[in-house]
Amino acid sequence: MSRTTRRLAVATAAAATAVLLTAVPAAAHVEVEAENARALAQNVELTFTAESESATAGVTQIRVILPKGITPSDVTYEDGPEGWEFATTDDGYTVKGPAVKVGGDAEHSIVVRQLPDAKELAFKTLQTYSDGKVDRWIELGESDDGHGHGHGNEAPVLELKAAAPGATTVSPAPSASPTPTPTPTPSAAETNVSPTPQAADTEQDEDSGPSTGVWIGIAAAVLLVAGAVVAVVRRRGGAQQ
Repeated sequence: MSRTTRRLAVATAAAATAVLLTAVPAAAHVEVEAENARALAQNVELTFTAESESATAGVTQIRVILPKGITPSDVTYEDGPEGWEFATTDDGYTVKGPAVKVGGDAEHSIVVRQLPDAKELAFKTLQTYSDGKVDRWIELGESDDGHGHGHGNEAPVLELKAAAPGATTVSPAPSASPTPTPTPTPSAAETNVSPTPQAADTEQDEDSGPSTGVWIGIAAAVLLVAGAVVAVVRRRGGAQQ
């Protein structure tokens, strides 16, 4: 083998090795899948698989930013790594918990109340490791750095088939109206309760004629008249003397 041929073989092998080395990290990614990926489909289960890029730390959290047409209230947590918990955010949700084993994938699933009327849905995803490293799968298109280091990589996308014939958008569930409190109906015992003493006295006064106050007024008038008569008699007696 000539020297030129050997140099060419070495250069080719080195180039192939470089391609393989750069391709390994780029192979890691986040995927989203669904069996009934159709526009306007209801109660669809979505499964997310976040592959690990780290050889020293395990995945501890997945944060998903929901696409337009899906709100956090439309999402129900279905399953995930053991010990992980689900929580909604302003623009999506998180699932997090104990670190998955080093090199292991973090897989979880949710149920969406209804998929929007669209051709595809992009779910921007942030993948956090136990050492604090974060892989950002947030780009809508090709990776912006091309190195596969998880910074600016393409977001997982779910392709949707056309809506089924007759499918329509489900209206939001109506909020429950408070149940009015019924007005209590008096019982028979309460209806037959005896009147208060004051009411009884009033009724008795009305039944037996003039009240005590009236009699007092009459007596006072009689005394005044009697006093006037006495005064007149005295004045006449004094005039006669």
